[in-house]
Amino acid sequence: MLKDLLATRANPDVPSALSGLFTQDADPSAISFAAGSPNESLFPVAAVQRAFNTAIAKQGAHLFQYQNPQGNPALRAKLAARIGKWGQVTTTAEHVVLTVGGQQAIELVAKALLNPGDEVAVEVPTYVGALAALDLYQPTYYGVGLQSDGIDLDALETTLKRHPGIKLLYTVPDFHNPTGITMSVAKREQLVALANRYDFIILEDSPYRDLGYEQTPLPAIKSFDTEGRVVFISSLSKILMPALRTGWLVADDTLLAAIMKVRLASDLEATGVTHAAIDAYLTANDLDAHVDVLKDHYRVQCAAMVAALGKYFPDEATFTTPAGGFFDWVTLPKDIDTGALLREQISPTAHVSYVPGTNFYPNRDVHNSLRLCFSGLTPTVIDAGIHRLGDQVKAAVHEAKPVV
Repeated sequence: MLKDLLATRANPDVPSALSGLFTQDADPSAISFAAGSPNESLFPVAAVQRAFNTAIAKQGAHLFQYQNPQGNPALRAKLAARIGKWGQVTTTAEHVVLTVGGQQAIELVAKALLNPGDEVAVEVPTYVGALAALDLYQPTYYGVGLQSDGIDLDALETTLKRHPGIKLLYTVPDFHNPTGITMSVAKREQLVALANRYDFIILEDSPYRDLGYEQTPLPAIKSFDTEGRVVFISSLSKILMPALRTGWLVADDTLLAAIMKVRLASDLEATGVTHAAIDAYLTANDLDAHVDVLKDHYRVQCAAMVAALGKYFPDEATFTTPAGGFFDWVTLPKDIDTGALLREQISPTAHVSYVPGTNFYPNRDVHNSLRLCFSGLTPTVIDAGIHRLGDQVKAAVHEAKPVV
């Protein structure tokens, strides 16, 4: 059979962690808290259109020629300066690589580092897209729990002592996807010290770090890196437009060379036309002012989500209070399966959707949590959707309670 000729990583009997993640509901009253999409009403469409025109007018036919494999040098210089300013990372354009979104950056790091069976530590829960990328290289996962200020470093060190072969740790330190939690500065510095001591690489994935509602961005984990063992990833998808498909990473010499080697086997460059347009946009516009507009908007939406959860969800539910980003994380009693509840009850009757929490665990072995995204909805719609969802959750919790 043809499928027997496929590589193990492409086995059709083992679905991607991303497949079937977002349910489709044709009901006109349906409300989705599932996809982590920015609010498209805030996209600077006219300014980006002008930027494309500027880039084409400036470079003409040459713009459509093959470009630098690492990406547009001027844009890389701007991004290096930006992470220096708000991430306290000293770097240069030579150590920045432009990628097709942050997702490609994660996959490139996995491809450069992992052999089948290699040991990888991840926060649990963790970003499902990272699991989809890492899964292709068949690692052995070790999950490490989260605390209110980020990864549990004591649990991580215990895991490292038991499994000294751990090669890579993946973390989302800023307004974590899916929980909304932010890692403290002290833990960032201590995490690098652990990486130096136990000889592993940190993959720091930070697409939301600009979107703190009150605080300025914290120093990146990369800012504490003294041995070149932290790869920093970010993206313009959340603060500009996802369809520009522009992510970027920062890596020091040894890791950068490995990443570029595997990258050149996948594509000779990300799109130079788009990169030139983004560079023109950043030259002509104040990105920080645009980000301030986003933060003001998302702050209101997040407050509406937290207020609605407090109003409509049962006392047995716990939820996070994010200080930035797009997501809230809800935990229900252990005997509630949020995947089954969504399929069998909530989606067909309440017409509300979310992402069941089991998708964010490498072994898919935790079933009583869910991720809610508020970024694309108005406060009124958020309140209505959480009201409908809360009624269903209350009924499920009541039904699951033992009869006394």
